This record gives sequence, structure tokens and C-alpha cells, in this order.
Amino acid sequence: MSQASQKKSTAPGPLAAHVRRGLKEGALLVFGLVALYLLLALASYHPDDPGWSHSTGGRAVHNLAGPAGAWFADIFLSLFGYMAYLFPVMVAYAGWLIYRGLRQDAPMDVREVVLRSVGFVLTLLAGCGLASLHYSVPVTVLPVDTGGILGDVVGAGMRSLFGYLGATLLLLAGFLSGMTLFTHLSWIRLIDLTGAATLRLVATLRGGLATLREGWQARQARREHAQRSRERVATVREKSARRKPPRIEPVVRQVPKGERVMREKQATLFEIDSDGELPPLSLLDEAEINKNSLSPEALEAMSRQVELKLADFGISVEVVAVHPGPVITRFELEPAPGVKVSQITNLAKDLARALSTATVRVVEVIPGKSTVGLEIPNQVRETVRLSETLQSRAFEESTSPLTLALGKDISGVPVVADLAKMPHLLVAGTTGAGKSVAINAMLLSILYNASPEQVRLILIDPKMLELSVYDGIPHLLTPVVTDMKDAANALRWCVAEMDRRYRLMSALKVRNINGFNRKVSEAKAAGKPILDPLHQPQHEEDAPEELVPLPYIVVTVDELADMMMLVGKKVEELIARLAQKARAAGIHLILATQRPSVDVLTGLIKANIPTRIAFQVSVRADSRTILDQIGAEQLLGHGDMLYLPPGTANPERVHGAFVA
Repeated sequence: MSQASQKKSTAPGPLAAHVRRGLKEGALLVFGLVALYLLLALASYHPDDPGWSHSTGGRAVHNLAGPAGAWFADIFLSLFGYMAYLFPVMVAYAGWLIYRGLRQDAPMDVREVVLRSVGFVLTLLAGCGLASLHYSVPVTVLPVDTGGILGDVVGAGMRSLFGYLGATLLLLAGFLSGMTLFTHLSWIRLIDLTGAATLRLVATLRGGLATLREGWQARQARREHAQRSRERVATVREKSARRKPPRIEPVVRQVPKGERVMREKQATLFEIDSDGELPPLSLLDEAEINKNSLSPEALEAMSRQVELKLADFGISVEVVAVHPGPVITRFELEPAPGVKVSQITNLAKDLARALSTATVRVVEVIPGKSTVGLEIPNQVRETVRLSETLQSRAFEESTSPLTLALGKDISGVPVVADLAKMPHLLVAGTTGAGKSVAINAMLLSILYNASPEQVRLILIDPKMLELSVYDGIPHLLTPVVTDMKDAANALRWCVAEMDRRYRLMSALKVRNINGFNRKVSEAKAAGKPILDPLHQPQHEEDAPEELVPLPYIVVTVDELADMMMLVGKKVEELIARLAQKARAAGIHLILATQRPSVDVLTGLIKANIPTRIAFQVSVRADSRTILDQIGAEQLLGHGDMLYLPPGTANPERVHGAFVA
């Protein structure tokens, strides 16, 4: 028979492997139950049970394992003491070794069995000796002693040879070595694991203690902060009760009217020609008298509320003055020593939430005062009418034909500005903030104040909606421009007209348009009109024309962004040239946009237009683009604006005049 067939015949079949596995699993169960029986016998040992070391004379057996268990417990406890409990462990461990050999499908190594047996015996001897040396007690339930007969023999012998300390060290070394041989336990590995577990436990405890400490400190800090807040509020209440109330400025209920209103109300005695007359103010809606102003008691209560809310945030201030207005109320705050203005500014949103208002604006610097302004919107907003500003004395007393009626300031006083002194104006804000209404108010201010001989207009309306209503008025130099190519041509004409006017002023040796018009008017009144020095006759019979006063020219662009996008660099250069040189020639620009980005309001344009008006914007970056400072993002919309006059760095809050 071949060798392959011999291997095949000697290989264990499936049945033999199954039987072998069953036998070894059965052996594991048997060994485990025997170990449990021996453990019960040792654990339930009773001195009165019959046994090897004594006789009880037929008494009842107390051991749970019966008479056999009583005999086993008496013999093993007499010989080995408490180390007898190693035998149930050894039996269970032997069953596990048999089962493990089955799982690995490998025969048990004889050398391993011998080493484990030697380890068990060494552990047993050393353990009994240590128990006899160190744990011997006079009275015990054991038959002999804690180490048994074996422990007494080993312990006494080792002690007589090596002394108490030497015997202890040698027996301890033997016990540890025996445990290593018996169980393959690594004491170094055990020490490492124990140390790592100890370090983890210490770290966990330390972290828990740190968390508890931080929580306690946070609670303590909150309690202290609450206590300080209560003390501050109590102090503020006490001071408020003792000190005098804030100074409340009077409310401007009705703006004083100028003489023009009275003249228009008088009936004319004779019929006169209406050509060249200014439009009557009666065409505009009359302003309503403000009936919703707050009482002094309510304003004083609001002042105390502002002080208390700021005290809640840890800032001590005193309201020294209140300025009620048509749209907002300004509270002048006197900060306590050591309080920075930036602390109040950073609390603007928190103050708005605490005071239940839409927004709160902090005015860090009030010119001429050492106080800080806090502007809070009124619950009932008053509508500022254009007629009220045009009828005011401030507008009537202005001698410039380019006087613009902007609206009212925070106290309700009319605000007018001279476009000739600006000399150009940049207006920006988001859609719906009131920009187009403000442009209409400015144009109507000029139409109500100047004749076509004094002011001419060029209106550029890329949106073809806002300025088309002005078509046909005598002030227009050209119909309202809606095509951007025509807009570029209109700006080129303005540049050419500027150069022509400069040549005329140079020929007459005057510095600006006012000097030119005055000199021409005086010469005409004296009967010596001045002829055009720039006249170039085409024929011999052509005579030069007489010079006449030059009108101001106001170029208004309703949406600069559309024009910049369609025409681009050429328009920027033309606008920059006009902004740089056209002031003395009487040509002025009003540029408006609803997209205040750096690609629309370029540095070249902004550098030559110092006068700005910012309406409400959505982000701080847009406010910085328009005004070079924040603040426009806190406006209320619907005509609420920040007006930055030329030569100043502090914008003035103005409520724009409404006209439709």
C-alpha cells in the first residue's frame, strides 16, 4: 500500500474528532463541578464534623458536601491551612487547560504540565509558610493553624535557618515565582497595568475635581456678579432719588415760518405775468403739528431706565440732558470716572434688546460737550414734510440759489445746506432707505428757490423712473438722460463748458462764478456791457455777443452704479475731473447709488467729493465705504440719514424731508 494511502488511513475521521471534542468538553464540565464541590466543602467546614484529625461520635454532619466533604476539608485544612483553597482553583484550571488544548487542536505539552505542577507545589509550600509566619492566630476554626501542618514545618525550618526577615523574603520570592510558573502571570506586566490604571484614575479624579472646582468658582462668580449688580442698581436708584432730574430740552412743535409764506397768503391786487415766478409753497402738503410728544415725566422715567439698564451691564452713567425729537430721542450720558466710551458702544445691541427697541445708536463724540449721546427711536414716528423745511426761516434766509432742504435734525430744527459750498454731494444707501425721496427733495429745493436763469439742471436717470417727472421744466439743459451713451456725452459737455467758463473768468480776471456774474451785472447796469472775449468771428460782419450772468449747473445722477457698469472708466475720469475743477465754474454734482461698494465709489471719486449722505445700510463695511466710519447700519430707514458736511469728521443725524 502506498504512503499516501497509509496517511489517509491513519488520519482521524470526522467521528473521532467529534468524540474527542465531546470527551474534552465533558472533562471541562467534570473538572469544573469537582472544583465547585471542593470549594463548597472547604467553605462549609465545621469543627464538629467528623474528620481525619478528630472523632465526633456519630454527630450530624454540617458540611454542605456531606461526610466526604467534611473529611476532605478536615484533611486539607489540617495539612495546608487556608492554602487548601488553591486545590479547587488548581482543579478548575486543569480543566481549562484540557479544554484549551482542544480548541487549539494540539496535544498538551508534557513540559508545560510539569512546570505548572512545580509552580503549584512551590506556591503551596511558600504560601503555607508565609501564612504560618505572619497570619498565625491563637484562636481559629481551622484544625491546626492558618498555614496548616505544612506551613508550621516550612515556616519553622526557614525561620531557624534564615531568620524572620530572611525567611519572609525567600518565601515571598518562592510564592511569586510559583505563581508565575503556575499561571504564566507576568508581575512586571501586572505592575505596568496597575500603574497605568492608577494614573488614569488619578487623571480622572483630577479632571473631576477641576470640573467641580470650576463649576463652584463659576457659581461663586455669578453670585458675586449678581450681588454687585444688585448693589449697583441699588446705588443708582438711591442716586436717582437724590439728584435733580435731567435737563429736558423743549420740543419743537412748529417751525417758525418765513416771510415768503405770509406774502403768498396775501391776495394780489393786480394781475401780473406769471412767467418766471417761483412755484408757490401751497402746492406742498402742510406739515402736521406733533401731538405725540412725550411728557417730561415719561422722559425722566426713560432716563432712569437707561441708567438702570447700563448698570445691569456694569457701567455707571448719569443722564444729564434729554433731547426729544420727531423721530428719535437723544440722551446725553455722563460716564463715571474710569468708564470708556467703547464699553458703551459695544453694548449697543444689548441695550436695544434690553430697552425693547429696534436699534440704539451711540454717539461717541458730541462737539463742544464731554457727554456721550445715546439715540433711541420714538415709539410713534413723526413724518417730516418738505413744506415745513421750505417754509422755515433758515431756508428763506439762505441767499444761495443752491440751498438744499435736507430735513430736520434730532431736535426737530430744519437743516439746510448750500450745495455751492459742498461743492459736490455723494448719496448712498440701500433700496428703500429714502435715497430717491431725498434726491427729489433736493431738486425741489432748487426749483422753489432759483429761476432757470440762476440754475440749470442735467438729470441722468439710468432707471428711467425716478427723474422722468421733471421732463419739460424750464430748468433743464437737456431732457432727462436715460441712455448711458448720452450720459457720457452730457458729462463731456460739462467738462467743455467748465473749460470755457474758466477761460472767460481768466479773461475778466475773476476767481469764481460769483465774481464773474457780479462784474457782468455791474457793467450792464452802468451801460457798458462786456463783450465776449472768446468770440471768434467767422465773417467780418460778425460782432461779439454781450456777456450775461452764467447760471449754476447741477448734474444729478440717480444711480451711479448702473452708469459705472455700462460706461465704466471714461465716466469715472469725467466725474473726477468735474469734481476736481468745476467748483469755481459753478458746476456741481449730486451722485446717488444704492450699491456703496468700492468698485462704484472708487477712491478717485471719494477723494474729490468730501460731502457725504449715508442712509441705512445692511453692514458696517458699506458704512465705512460711504462715511469712512461706522454708524449707518444703525439707522432706522425711511429717510433717516447721516450727513457729513465738508471739513468735519462727525456726521450729523438728519431725518430727511418727505415729498412724493
